[in-house]
Amino acid sequence: MREHDSFGPTTVKRGRRRFDDDDPADLKLSRREPQLATDPDLPDAGDRWSSWDTGLRGPEPYPDWVVTELAAVDTELGILKTGKEADVHLVRRGVPDGRSCLLAVKRYRDPDHRMFHRDAGYLEGRRVRRSRETRAMATRTAFGKQLIAGQWAAAEFDALSRLWVLGQQSGAIRVPYPVQLLGTELLLEFVGDAEAGQAAPRLAQTRPGPAELASLWDQLVDALTVLARAGLAHGDLSPYNLLVHDGRLVMIDLPQVIDVVANPQGADFLVRDVGVVTKWFQARGLAADGDALVAELLFAAGLR
Repeated sequence: MREHDSFGPTTVKRGRRRFDDDDPADLKLSRREPQLATDPDLPDAGDRWSSWDTGLRGPEPYPDWVVTELAAVDTELGILKTGKEADVHLVRRGVPDGRSCLLAVKRYRDPDHRMFHRDAGYLEGRRVRRSRETRAMATRTAFGKQLIAGQWAAAEFDALSRLWVLGQQSGAIRVPYPVQLLGTELLLEFVGDAEAGQAAPRLAQTRPGPAELASLWDQLVDALTVLARAGLAHGDLSPYNLLVHDGRLVMIDLPQVIDVVANPQGADFLVRDVGVVTKWFQARGLAADGDALVAELLFAAGLR
């Protein structure tokens, strides 16, 4: 048999490797990095450093109450609300000198564990740049679900930013100030009693007298008119996503905001929104005319 046909072990002599003067392998394996009792990248107090220098920020000028210092620390205080699509957490952002603000942090669930019902209708009229992404969203692949989750957060941030500016200009609509967008996490103005950490009640939880009821209806009409003139409808309006704070109506939960012109079902969503809230006011004794309001809003949106 030729020498190179042998199947037995062979010894190959090799020259000195470039790094043969390094520590022996057994010494390398036995060496361990020192374990730290705490993560040096975390603040001494709180849960994380402020994320103000990352993601997207809300419209300028920033409200005075927003803490913008990078030395600020975010501290988790608990959950304000749980839902099918997202959970809302209460977070305090503060700096060492004691100045702080409360934030409602909305965190959308993993796309494998949450999904908007009837989301196909809401997504009509929304477009992405690549046809592959459009197909993935339509067929609900894992990649498509991730895109949809990102679209919900981005759509809500964009809507809140736009409506915040309109509200500052007209005073006719009020929404929480959108502080930041970090992926699928929204940092929003906390609406309620900041000292007690008590969120403002939802409209469905209130028992307004006749005068307050009429005032809230007028505010709702004004807010919906602002939306319609901007070519938008809430898309899922109900007494459960309207807050009442200091006598003012505050509109929340806008991830499914509808472009009533681009979406073929836009007018239907607008009609539905009006119908749901009108029934609530009528059930409490207010002579609210939902049909007349629908006609006014469709005209304001340029659909009639």
